Amino acid sequence: MNNPKEMSKRQTRRDQIRRKEKRGRLIGIGFISVLAILVAFLIIWPNFKPVGTIVTAPEITRPNVKFNAAGNPDAPIRIDEYSDFQCPYCRQFLEDTEAELMETFVADGTVYFVYNSFGEFIGPESAASAEAAYCAGDQEKFWQMHDIIFANQKGENIGDYTERRLIAFAEKIKLDMSAFKSCFNGNTYKDTIDQDAKDGIAAGIKATPSFVLSYTVNGEAKTRLIEGAQAYDGFKTEIEAALAEIGQ
Repeated sequence: MNNPKEMSKRQTRRDQIRRKEKRGRLIGIGFISVLAILVAFLIIWPNFKPVGTIVTAPEITRPNVKFNAAGNPDAPIRIDEYSDFQCPYCRQFLEDTEAELMETFVADGTVYFVYNSFGEFIGPESAASAEAAYCAGDQEKFWQMHDIIFANQKGENIGDYTERRLIAFAEKIKLDMSAFKSCFNGNTYKDTIDQDAKDGIAAGIKATPSFVLSYTVNGEAKTRLIEGAQAYDGFKTEIEAALAEIGQ
């Protein structure tokens, strides 16, 4: 016959184990719930985070603008820039060199200048900002969006180019917001941005900004690669060398 005291002890131990297991399950459920709330917050927060101050971009005069290009399409030299809106050196090129290039070699018909993204080189915000710029290009405001995006660059992958901020930039430059949102939310230029990256890699691009100078000498296509945010004189040297080859 079982001893009532032993039975009572076993029952007490079973009760303790069940309570411990229940407590463990509750703690686990609580931890999972907190984690789920945290994840949901991280996903939702960008949609509610204040847009913050938007810096107005300085004006740059670009001749004969068409979508993401400037200058004469029949110019003897074409320069393709491969850039990333999150890249600080790309912003440096814009601030230190681009305006002078536009005022000289692009304005006088020597250079046809084309901006290309470099896909998601630095991160998802790289592609998102490129999408916004190309969508603005549908309304012939690619360069205005290009400039305001760079003017509001503070770092890499830190939320400078969330959807809400890019939409705020579009509002700032007075785009037709219905058309812009339809383009942007529909990822209209995703394939273009992916192709930009492929084209850049095929051209030997390894970092941003990089520039491919294309020209023809006696029917033979030639290229020169300029890497980094070089000063105006660096571009001048390469352009003049290409012109000498062409015979101009």
